[in-house]
Amino acid sequence: MKKPDYKNWVPTSMVIGLGAAAAVSAGLFALFGAADRILKGRPRQIAAAAFGAATPVLLFYTAWMGALHRTFDYNGKRKLAKTIIDGTADFVTLPDGGTGLDVGCGSGALTIACAKRNPKAQMVGCDIWSGAYKAVFTKKRCEENAAAEGVSNARFEEGNAVHLPFPDESFDTVTSNYVYHNIAGQDKQKLLMETLRVLKRGGTFAIHDLMSKARYGDMDAFVRKLKDAGYEDVRLIDTTDGRFMGRREAVFLGLGGSTLLAGRK
Repeated sequence: MKKPDYKNWVPTSMVIGLGAAAAVSAGLFALFGAADRILKGRPRQIAAAAFGAATPVLLFYTAWMGALHRTFDYNGKRKLAKTIIDGTADFVTLPDGGTGLDVGCGSGALTIACAKRNPKAQMVGCDIWSGAYKAVFTKKRCEENAAAEGVSNARFEEGNAVHLPFPDESFDTVTSNYVYHNIAGQDKQKLLMETLRVLKRGGTFAIHDLMSKARYGDMDAFVRKLKDAGYEDVRLIDTTDGRFMGRREAVFLGLGGSTLLAGRK
């Protein structure tokens, strides 16, 4: 039976590309540093200095991205991606016959995990499947992963988190994982409200992202705003306190500010 392939947000091609760039930069540094026949005088010195500065930076990013790739790999030792997906799915509970929405589903991991956890309900995963990862994360891959997991209560539709193609109060739960911080030029709290727009009264939400103040603004004030609007049990849960990862690991991985916003509408 075919195994699911949720892919890695740090693809192997990225690590290889950075390594190749570092090797080329090192070679050009050596070339311009020693060969007066190509450039002479000041231009040669500038070229040598530029490649000399670029090489260690590229080597650093190659090593760092390699470490991230191994950490997130579903088939690796740490399997952090699976830990985060399963941990977020634990907050998603659907009533029998209900329907949930996973915004920015990527390769379908969270949608499928929630569907497995709620076998008497339906999950919908939506994504625009475009940009830098359009060749890696696709609707077809989502459907293949669902089939490989033996999940029949999940479907996948195209949808943009900025303007979700669903009516108000359409879903019994909404969830998302590490999506909104990637949407440049958008107010993150407005994105949250757009997601909550399609949640039914009484429905629950579990949204995990990098909710640092620089990205999201004052989230404590946002929680108060939701509570004033009648939302219940609204919590900001720090997932770098050992729940999904430790704080040192979060800093190393660039995941500082990882927070789960959970509650009931």
